[in-house]
Amino acid sequence: MNEIVPPAGGARDGRSWLTPGVRGIGSASLLADVGHEIPTALLPSLLTSLGAPAAALGTIEGVSDALAGVARFGGGVLADDPGRRRKVAVGGYTATAVLGAATAGASTVWQVGLLRAAAWTARGLRVPSRNALLADIVPAGAYGRAYGFERMMDNLGAIFGPLLALGLVSWLGVSWAIGLSVVPGLLAAAAIIYAIRHTPRPVGRTRVPLRIRIRPVLRGDLGRLMAAVAAFEVGNAAATLLILRASELLAPDHGAKTATTIALGLYTAYNLAATLASVPAGRLADRFGRRGPVLVLAGGVAAFALAYGLLTLDVAAVAFLAVPFLLAGTGIGAVETAQHSAVATFAPEDLRGSAFGMLATVQSFGNLAASTLAGVLWTAFSASAAFAFLTAWASLALAGLAVVARGMSR
Repeated sequence: MNEIVPPAGGARDGRSWLTPGVRGIGSASLLADVGHEIPTALLPSLLTSLGAPAAALGTIEGVSDALAGVARFGGGVLADDPGRRRKVAVGGYTATAVLGAATAGASTVWQVGLLRAAAWTARGLRVPSRNALLADIVPAGAYGRAYGFERMMDNLGAIFGPLLALGLVSWLGVSWAIGLSVVPGLLAAAAIIYAIRHTPRPVGRTRVPLRIRIRPVLRGDLGRLMAAVAAFEVGNAAATLLILRASELLAPDHGAKTATTIALGLYTAYNLAATLASVPAGRLADRFGRRGPVLVLAGGVAAFALAYGLLTLDVAAVAFLAVPFLLAGTGIGAVETAQHSAVATFAPEDLRGSAFGMLATVQSFGNLAASTLAGVLWTAFSASAAFAFLTAWASLALAGLAVVARGMSR
């Protein structure tokens, strides 16, 4: 088994958690999100220029998301080895940047689909390695703050990426904008290399063998946590459903174009709320010990339940709609931070990669199930019915989290 040895001069107490390694991983998350948000934002325009129907976008994104989910599970197996996880992280960031930017040169729809799917697969592979690396750097008492910082930086990237895409398109056009997304993507790879140089070094020559370990991840406190996360994620629909709901409510009074613009502004507020909530959520998780992440997770789920409940109402006022967007943004900032810090807390060191891979897989397929179910209810009945289902499910998950928190060992 590899032994983890902290770097010389590395801080190992909760008061000095914001080390160069943590800053490097946070910078990598910000830059990578900027890099892949540019081709994501411009993908519809690129496909339209190639004469692709709207169904092509849905197919490409659906296949890419599914492959990313599978890759996250496989990436967890790779990340169990402390030495291997470094290579996977660097390779994943680099490949995502290059493959995403390469779609700029695609001349057919199938080429766009292939490159997009490959880029998302590489992105999925790197996620467990990045999260496990972050757990290597900080002491257990600072997991919440460290993962809160990483989530904050990632959410900042989600804000800056589309804005940068708009600026590049107006200046250079769609193809050049997508091609230049390689720059922040490669800078993210450089940032992860910098972070690795400031992480604890694995010593010893024993490598962790590649093997799928599901049963150990589903035992004890970690298993109860995974069950609670799965319960929530099946009701955690994509934020695009919030945008669609706002657009439809606002369109009669404002017109379709203005309604879409306002809805996108509300989505920006959602991302801003997530950014601002991440670090405070992490601080709260650290303050309450081993149960802290679960309590913060419950708070985030409660925010989602309230947000979904408000969206069941057919109220078309912008000020009213801002409330559920801000609640959902705050909720996702708390939930993502709590989930990552909880896995780092409860997973044994030799299972850390597999645990983060399982978490990412549950998140991916849970989101897919939630969005699909909500979409079916929306089409068959109404938007209010879809959000009523999401409200009920979030409430059920909240009750389950209360049981999990009571049953967890201190």
